[in-house]
Amino acid sequence: MLAALRRRARARFDAWARRRNPGALPTRFDRRRIYVLPTKFGLFFTVLLATMGIGALNYNNNPALLLCLLLVGAAIASLLHAHLQLSGLEVHAIGAEPVPAGTPLQLRVHVRAAPGRERRGLRVETAEAGATLSLDEGAGEAVLPLPTHVRGWLDPGRLRLSTTRPLGLARAWAYAWADAPLLVYPSPEPHVPPLPEGSGAQLQSRLHAAGDDVHHLRDWRRGDSRRAVAWKASARRDALLVREFEQPLGADVVLDWHALGALRHEERIRRLAGWVDAAERGARRYRLQLPGQPALGPSSGPAHRHACLRALALLPKEAPGDGAR
Repeated sequence: MLAALRRRARARFDAWARRRNPGALPTRFDRRRIYVLPTKFGLFFTVLLATMGIGALNYNNNPALLLCLLLVGAAIASLLHAHLQLSGLEVHAIGAEPVPAGTPLQLRVHVRAAPGRERRGLRVETAEAGATLSLDEGAGEAVLPLPTHVRGWLDPGRLRLSTTRPLGLARAWAYAWADAPLLVYPSPEPHVPPLPEGSGAQLQSRLHAAGDDVHHLRDWRRGDSRRAVAWKASARRDALLVREFEQPLGADVVLDWHALGALRHEERIRRLAGWVDAAERGARRYRLQLPGQPALGPSSGPAHRHACLRALALLPKEAPGDGAR
């Protein structure tokens, strides 16, 4: 119950803070975006100074009163210094590479700073993770491992940049938000069955030095093996020609959503995600067919893999007409 109240209060505060400081990246921190409050140690130090000051006035102890005033001045200077640690910082970019659900997502926060001021003790935090930020020549990056639980879009929420330097008496902080939510791929099935056989798809092949069939002849290049030289054709052309072979790789793989009717909705997604990774590992071309969407492919490579896993990640939680068995 208490945790739910805290989450609700945090969500309301985030909404208020974001309305107060709107704006897309890059975000620059100025006096209107930076908050400063005493830490627990700072509150204790304040009570201690108040007690010391009352005692010095009560007993008319001028040295104790002078010491109290000096400590008050140091405390006020620490408040200003903590504020200046964040003033002029610029959050340039916030992003992360997609990962399967259940794998920590490495959120990268790129920060730049105005030159001429040394900044130490900076920290970047979200509601679930935190990391130290070090600036080198006015630029730095913090990597925060965010836990992922479900596929789809992940909103990292507000990011807090804070510091308690130099004396730990006060904490200065400012907020920044990512421009867009982050993508989480579906978790692939751990022990995925073999890929389905390509039916009716055109056989694909690739050039390979140890292939079986001759694909074409080309001019000799430095480093080519002497065994690959086509001597008879070279004699007729009066130039060295080299045989290029091809090796069949098999038919295009069709990953069809409707062919997995015996599985539940989320189990189909995990099976297809596992097959996409298996096809990439085997250098196979594949086509993904999902309900209500045009087919993706056939193709292969990082861009095609991302397109397929993105489509799987953004499928609705319950597809229309797809009841769980």
